[in-house]
Amino acid sequence: MGDIRHTTCCIAGGGPAGMMAGYLLARAGIEVLVLEKHADFLRDFRGDTIHPSTLQVMDELGLLGDLLRLPHQQAHRLVGWIGDTRVTVADFGRLKLKCPFIAFMPQWDFLDFLARHAASFPQFQLLMRAEVLSLIDENGRIAGVRARTPDGEIAVQSTLVIGADGRHS
Repeated sequence: MGDIRHTTCCIAGGGPAGMMAGYLLARAGIEVLVLEKHADFLRDFRGDTIHPSTLQVMDELGLLGDLLRLPHQQAHRLVGWIGDTRVTVADFGRLKLKCPFIAFMPQWDFLDFLARHAASFPQFQLLMRAEVLSLIDENGRIAGVRARTPDGEIAVQSTLVIGADGRHS
């Protein structure tokens, strides 16, 4: 085993859930290390939509203005066709929210945005190219993770581990 790191919370996975959890924990003053197995966020994702409830949270965090300055498209209504009949599938304009729409934005832009804002907190660390391999079990208690980096394997000792590295976590 190579490097041993210590943190209060280790998050496996730098997707939307992991990055948002990392941001929120760091904002609350909790030391957090997010491990992301890829070198960057620039790849094909399935989730390029930011829903009204998420936009509401971004507003409550004071991040909405910066977020909406990024290139995006807004959908206030979603429609489809059944034969020759036009059907409204969703009408977000009826929501009593500041942003009654879905924002379409590449997920890599959203993740970069969260990473930039989280990095403003000294408690936040993001380690790219760090793939979690296994949990560290100490007497039946999860005490961290082992991860592979380009420089070799590392151990991250932590009080809390959050698995946010996808469906195979």
